Amino acid sequence: MRDNVIKRGAHTFKKKIKPPKGYPPEEGRYTRGNDYSPVALCVILNTFDFQIPSELEELVMVGLDTGAALSGMLQTENIGIEKIVCNIVANPNIRYIVLCGREACGHLPGETLIRLVENGVDERERIIGSNAPTPYLPNIPREVIERFREQITIIDLIGCMDREVVFEAVKCCYQENSIDFSYKKRKYRLYDPGAFGEPLFHKIIWKVEKPWLADGRCGELALTMRDVTDVKRNKKRMGIIRYLSGIMQAHKGELKDIFDLSDWELNFHLDMLKKRGGFVEIYKDMVMITKEGEYLVEILKEKR
Repeated sequence: MRDNVIKRGAHTFKKKIKPPKGYPPEEGRYTRGNDYSPVALCVILNTFDFQIPSELEELVMVGLDTGAALSGMLQTENIGIEKIVCNIVANPNIRYIVLCGREACGHLPGETLIRLVENGVDERERIIGSNAPTPYLPNIPREVIERFREQITIIDLIGCMDREVVFEAVKCCYQENSIDFSYKKRKYRLYDPGAFGEPLFHKIIWKVEKPWLADGRCGELALTMRDVTDVKRNKKRMGIIRYLSGIMQAHKGELKDIFDLSDWELNFHLDMLKKRGGFVEIYKDMVMITKEGEYLVEILKEKR
């Protein structure tokens, strides 16, 4: 048990820590509020970056107006979670994350964040129990992950878009005396427990965006010159595969908008990418790059 209570005469105070210089260490889609607040608000972003609805922005502002330390959005189950972990452990005053918004069906970032706190990561840095396609955290040390898991309690409001409910959840987290809060069948006893030790400052320096290639397995892949040439000479296909290499997966509607394609044209190019070396996996509404696709992108970079 950490000593997080300060006694001064007949009075007791919850210990608070001033965040270190450079806090928050990672940039992102969030706003900074009260550094001494015990709660951060995380709103799931389940749409495109360029089509963020006002209702999600309003939820972020609810967190800020209610007194959260950080209030922002989470879109991906990998680098997005890594940034949250780094920013949270740098401020030991933050003891809760209120997680709300509709789940993103492709990335499943909300479920994955919960599984991280519950289960941690395996030897491949994959979040245990997550059903997301790429729930890897290769850019942060194990001790940072374990500190995050010990420091944080998740208030699971996934599916909630009600500003009043979110307001109440955030407010309950910074009460001096414990208070009961419930959402659907989930029940919590909330209060401000004080700071969790000293800050743990970690900034992501080397970003492994392709964890399945980080162990050198790309050297085992063999692509024919015909496959490489077929993609290289088609600007749409080359654009799609390069775009996917940066985000790992995308909605079909997102690709249609970005590359100005009809349904037929998009499906044609995706089918070609799948046939020419298995560069993508195609699902009902989602497209995901494979390790062969990532290797192809590396080859295309070398052949510029």
